[in-house]
Amino acid sequence: MAELASARTLQHTRHGRVALDLGTARTRALTSSGVAIADRPSAVVASPPVADVADPVRPIRHGMIADPGACLRLVRLVLRDVQTAGDRSMEQVVVGVPVAASPSDRRAVRTAVSEAAGCGVTLVEEPLAAAVGVGLDVTGSRPFLLLDVGAGIVEAVAIRDGAISDAVAIQLGATTSAGLLPYVLDGVVDMTAALLRRLPAQLRVAARAHGLTVTGGGALQAQLLSRLDTVLRMPVSTPPEPQHVTVRGLMRLCLQPALAAGLAARGR
Repeated sequence: MAELASARTLQHTRHGRVALDLGTARTRALTSSGVAIADRPSAVVASPPVADVADPVRPIRHGMIADPGACLRLVRLVLRDVQTAGDRSMEQVVVGVPVAASPSDRRAVRTAVSEAAGCGVTLVEEPLAAAVGVGLDVTGSRPFLLLDVGAGIVEAVAIRDGAISDAVAIQLGATTSAGLLPYVLDGVVDMTAALLRRLPAQLRVAARAHGLTVTGGGALQAQLLSRLDTVLRMPVSTPPEPQHVTVRGLMRLCLQPALAAGLAARGR
């Protein structure tokens, strides 16, 4: 009987936690009770409907909320996608935000998600979540570099001791199905090289030895990886399904609330 009660408690906990990755182009969510990632375009219909206007409303720009009302509707839709008939009410949502997000940007995310989910919300910076999703030791003292390439924002970060010690970002105005435009690609490579140069000499050596991890949908662009390898002269790697590592990392943090709380506290 005790084992049955424990199983029921665990099932309730699993149903009650959701990982949410609000992206400029796509929004992804995952529950610990689910096996598939809910993945939908970051777009909703206008409300109220506008006559003769067929284009959807895109509430996320540069990885941040541009239209709070439309974002609330988007979050409700994606949370509905991950809930099943047997799910109970949500207890916690762990959601990613860009490192470049301002305090007001973070408040907007917290407000929209908490209103849609009706529960507590923990914010974690997306490159940290991506590092957790890849399986990197984010709490270790050895530094490493991560480049997160999204559709609206690209962030290069140095991670050490459970925090982002340095970060640079480029906001994107446009991307193509082939990936970053040539001039943007050059800017991303130069930005990442500048971040590496800013590290103290001893940490730079350690970071070079560890290599650069590239995540996000843009990590699938072979030309970007090739240019990074040529310019940085250090190992460059990308995980399988790099577009999903952030939401998977957020889910791992759902299951490790103490680690999530620590990363969230340092990221404020």
